[in-house]
Amino acid sequence: MARFVGRRARPSGIVLDETDAASVKGMLLRGDRQHDIAAWFGVNGGRVAEVASGDAFDWVVPAPDGDLPPPGPYPAARLLTATVVALVGAQAALAAAQSLLKPTAA
Repeated sequence: MARFVGRRARPSGIVLDETDAASVKGMLLRGDRQHDIAAWFGVNGGRVAEVASGDAFDWVVPAPDGDLPPPGPYPAARLLTATVVALVGAQAALAAAQSLLKPTAA
């Protein structure tokens, strides 16, 4: 079995700001799983845990329910990518169909 050692992935550069932290707190109060919250923001679950424990953004108040994203779980990136590819194909098919329906100049 192969071992993968010595290399780390480059940091994503995605960081939570105060507005995100307010949403994280609201989502936690709503009962969302930390894993789903992390997936929504595209961050490591440790960042959500830091907000949950008060180690980060302890001064931020939770966002109200009306300002929160829908509860998870959220689609995996591979499903989302496949959906986008399908929508692009459907858009091209619709454009082709519309071009057939346009009247020709007489």
